Amino acid sequence: MLLALALVVTACGNDDDDAEPVSTEEAAPPPTEAAPSPAPTPAEPERPQRIVSLSPMATEVLFAIGAGEQVVAVDEFSNYPPEAPVTDLSGWDPNVEAVLSYEPDLVVIANDANDLVAGLEAVGVEVHLSMAPNDLGRGYVSAIELGAAVGRIDEAQALVADLQAQINDALAAAPDVPVRIYHELDNTYFSVSSNSFIGAVYAAMGTINIADEADTDGYGYPQLTEEYVVEADPELIVITDLVGYTPEDVAARPGWGEVAAVRNGNIVVVNADIASRWGPRFPQFVEAVAEALQSVVAPVS
Repeated sequence: MLLALALVVTACGNDDDDAEPVSTEEAAPPPTEAAPSPAPTPAEPERPQRIVSLSPMATEVLFAIGAGEQVVAVDEFSNYPPEAPVTDLSGWDPNVEAVLSYEPDLVVIANDANDLVAGLEAVGVEVHLSMAPNDLGRGYVSAIELGAAVGRIDEAQALVADLQAQINDALAAAPDVPVRIYHELDNTYFSVSSNSFIGAVYAAMGTINIADEADTDGYGYPQLTEEYVVEADPELIVITDLVGYTPEDVAARPGWGEVAAVRNGNIVVVNADIASRWGPRFPQFVEAVAEALQSVVAPVS
């Protein structure tokens, strides 16, 4: 345009020598600002269509957020919900070839045993690590992260809101008193400290967890001794329904007769799966403990 305008000015000068020269800057129209390009709309991540879950905890969350239709196989211990496609896959001793036989586009794991992650990523399969949380807050976050990984973030947020409401109600129902508590995982006296999501429940209820002092490395699952437990004198003992023994068996242990929980009959049995899995059924465990604590504080005569 400026070249054309310059030619016009030159022609006018030839026609009239007295005419003042015209500045191309004055003659040029003011520049117009280009309209900003609209920001690109972020694409919705594609939902994985063939999920393999090697974590019973993650399996329960996946089905609770509506991703069950995307799950093609779960490990041998993912026994809930009933419609979960249980296989002989192992989450503790996984085999890459066995997992790949289900042609997954996403594998959810609880730990990276046998270099599973490297084996799956080497063939282009995505992996989501969903470890057991060490407190309630991390449990909520892990559910949101899993929801995002499978394209169900809204559903995961709704699940978390429901879990928070249920757990908060159960915690509010528990007596806020320093009851000494012992959670027994098996007959070798493995327990849970406040550094685990199970122990975090006891801490939120204001109890004294006798395993805390023994958890020197902060792992969350210390192994105690029989003498340690007896000396700590717990007022409430919690065992699970999978240990193969009963409250009566615990009470009959040599030297346990004077333990407060044994003496007052405060040994409660909880569902092992519900108590050990962070997920949609976990509030039932919190409610069971709150009820047991009520019996300790206000025993029924």
